[in-house]
Amino acid sequence: MAAKPETESPSVCDRLMEAVCERENLRQALKRVKANKGSPGVDGMTVRALPGFLREHWLTIRAALLSGSYRPQPVRRVEIPKPDGGTRKLGVPSALDRLVQQAVLQVLQRQWDPTFSDSSYGFRPGRSAHQAVARAQSYIQSGYTWVVDLDLEQFLDHT
Repeated sequence: MAAKPETESPSVCDRLMEAVCERENLRQALKRVKANKGSPGVDGMTVRALPGFLREHWLTIRAALLSGSYRPQPVRRVEIPKPDGGTRKLGVPSALDRLVQQAVLQVLQRQWDPTFSDSSYGFRPGRSAHQAVARAQSYIQSGYTWVVDLDLEQFLDHT
């Protein structure tokens, strides 16, 4: 089956990026990034400094996003200790890149989340592991004898 032409049209991508750059979407994204806090990325900018940076540079950033020329900064690599010993590598994006990622997530999530299975609970807004367990328990009470739980957390790890 051939892809639908409208899914490949640059105008669809343009509309998505315009939605990413909408004021309310960015306001919500900034609120989430500030709530998550986090360490500075390679540029050393804190989340607290981000609003002032955006006031000064937003027009340039927006133009880069809309033209497709925006390039995220390298990710700062840190190692954090694991409870069982050893360390886990963690990537820390810059505060600006976290804002852009969150803004894109919000737009794509609104578009794609309604298409996911009702049985999917991982990393979805308004869903939790407790709800997944309760759903599994209700299946067992209804007479089902199998529950499948898939966790892809380390699926893409290469170490």
